[in-house]
Amino acid sequence: MHATSQEVFIGRQPILDRSQRLVAYELLFRRGYKNAAEVDDHREATASVITRAFVDLGIEAALGPYKGYINCDASLLLSDMIEVLPPDKIVLEVLETVAVTPAIVERCLKLKSLGYSLALDDFVSDHERLRPLLEIVDIVKVDTMLLGAAELLEATRLLKRWPVRLLAERVESQETVAQCLADGYDLFQGYYFAHPAIIAGKKLGHSQLALLQLLSMVAANAETDELEAVFKQEPGLAVNLLRLTNSAGSGVRTRINSLRHAISVLGRRQLHRWLQLLMYTGAAQSEAAGALLQLAATRGRLMELLSAKVAPDDRHAEDQAFMCGILSLMPALMGVPMTEILSTVGVATEVVGALESGAGSLGTLMTLAVALEGGDGEACHNATRKLPHLDADVVNACHTQALVWANSIERAA
Repeated sequence: MHATSQEVFIGRQPILDRSQRLVAYELLFRRGYKNAAEVDDHREATASVITRAFVDLGIEAALGPYKGYINCDASLLLSDMIEVLPPDKIVLEVLETVAVTPAIVERCLKLKSLGYSLALDDFVSDHERLRPLLEIVDIVKVDTMLLGAAELLEATRLLKRWPVRLLAERVESQETVAQCLADGYDLFQGYYFAHPAIIAGKKLGHSQLALLQLLSMVAANAETDELEAVFKQEPGLAVNLLRLTNSAGSGVRTRINSLRHAISVLGRRQLHRWLQLLMYTGAAQSEAAGALLQLAATRGRLMELLSAKVAPDDRHAEDQAFMCGILSLMPALMGVPMTEILSTVGVATEVVGALESGAGSLGTLMTLAVALEGGDGEACHNATRKLPHLDADVVNACHTQALVWANSIERAA
């Protein structure tokens, strides 16, 4: 489908705390035509996010227990429209382009009195100009990509004059996280936790191998007795299976009392899905495993939902899309290359091609999912043009459904 001036893709970027727990998302708005990031009218673009996300799509429910950060320029801050947003769910980001006028300061104080949290976006060094806002805001976002180590330290030193929480944004490495932790930052934004940290010579752990073995066995339609025998060798996995299948998020209404019962009641399709998610819920060695679970569950479910739109009534294609999304983040979870993971679990050629080189329609779905996560509107538009039955409305609706589902998974885990 062709883009229009109203084509806006809604993305989100995770925000984590000092313990690497997911606490919020920044809601992103990106137009799907060329120069998508160049949005001159922030009020118009953000209004599209507010209307579509909160009214049409129900993003408030999709955020679950997390807050949503939304960019605000001067005109949006001064408008009454902003007050339709729920104060307990939203953090208003004052853009760095906002002129610090008496009217803006008065409006920020008013919004604070209404219960809104305020953040100052993209701080670099201009603290004197921003002083009136620094006296008001709750959070200051520091762009780590624009500052060297010494400049970052100096900016941090300046900001500690005010009782604000510091958020390091555009964080892409664990080294930056370590520096910001040492400097007293409370919050971190970026996909550093999803970047594979491959450790030379590292081998998959026993439980990881058992899970991958189970995945292959389910795909090969192994007997229930064989599956039960593997679970019995891994008490931790068995407990996780029972806990997840007993949860509301699994959709199972009957209380599960045994491994055989769990395997039988879930069915092979659901069991296959849960085994993939158990890779993340059982990853105690990873501080960011919870954020990875959210990202992987959202990506897998999004790709599954989009596959159902692209190829209606092809359940096999949906299953492959879900598996592709889940497997795509396992190198980050396990610290081993994708090739080693794929050599251990038997997956279809189409899945291998998508994961290794982005090949085929699965690869295009993966490209779309990753572009949506990063707020790359042009890449989202280009991907939807390659896939039938998709446009921004369909993608945004599926993305919201995927977020709701991923939130239910985390509660169950």
